[in-house]
Amino acid sequence: MTRAPGFWFTKPDSPAVAARLLAPLGWLYAAGTARRLHQPGYTPRIPVICVGNLVAGGAGKTPVTLALAERLLSHGHAVHIVSRGYGGSLAGPVQVRETHHKAAEVGDEPLLLSAFAPTWVAKDRAAGVQAAEAAGAQVVLLDDGFQNPSVKPSLGLVVVDAARGFGNGRCIPAGPLREPVQVGLARADLVVAIGGPGAQAQFADTWGRHITLPLVTGELHPLQTGMDWQGQRLLAFAGIADPNRFFTTLRDLGANLVRGEALADHAPLSETLLKRLEAEAMAAGAQLVTTEKDAARLPPHWRMRVLTLVVRLQIKDWTAMDAALARLGL
Repeated sequence: MTRAPGFWFTKPDSPAVAARLLAPLGWLYAAGTARRLHQPGYTPRIPVICVGNLVAGGAGKTPVTLALAERLLSHGHAVHIVSRGYGGSLAGPVQVRETHHKAAEVGDEPLLLSAFAPTWVAKDRAAGVQAAEAAGAQVVLLDDGFQNPSVKPSLGLVVVDAARGFGNGRCIPAGPLREPVQVGLARADLVVAIGGPGAQAQFADTWGRHITLPLVTGELHPLQTGMDWQGQRLLAFAGIADPNRFFTTLRDLGANLVRGEALADHAPLSETLLKRLEAEAMAAGAQLVTTEKDAARLPPHWRMRVLTLVVRLQIKDWTAMDAALARLGL
């Protein structure tokens, strides 16, 4: 996936010229999404929670999926995760085996998720949910798929990066939206906004009036692993939706960030790229570091040569989420 153009994330009340010119194509894209969503889908026999978003690219769905999986597991439920396996070659449905599969086969996010709960990749999401049901799942977390009609979820979560919000409020290619905000939120049950206090305030100021659903807020925090980042000279690289957020986290931890290499989301980590970055790091007396998701795509012989910063979503107030889960008997 290529990097999103900057004008996608200008303020909704002051769209860039490119956004205005591309607006008619955005209307056509929205109409296509609406037509697709009218198609019939599979109604599962167990609760299915769709963790999706309205913007193209990442918004924090994987941290939300992990937090939900841990919450449900702690309550004694047999949780399975189903993903399309973006970037993977296997059509599935196939259960991801962390020790057997590679990111090139199943995608980086499913490989990461499989360490926490049984995870299935399936280009046909309905077939993936059916495979999970047959394997004994009591509840399925559907990673992405909010605009895919093949499965009828029991609960729909819209995840949003609080700092970016819904961008300029326009649909692809005029903006980052897969469908208009009000249309998407009408099908959702909760909104989960991820970001620090400043980003949350900005999101509330820009988009708060559009949200009538329960709003759950959370923040990504580095996992305490005993690693002291203070003063560490680092050369960071990341192929996530917003690499700068990762670079900022490292600086906030006190690291001396020599440089950050922003890659496209899910970008392949080739031998040529890694050798170039390693040579640059060595010349600067720095250590390579990347995200947990990117680390899943590293070739095995590189994993001991690159540090990994692990973050987890912390939700202070689970009241609205727990109430929604209770309605499903969870």
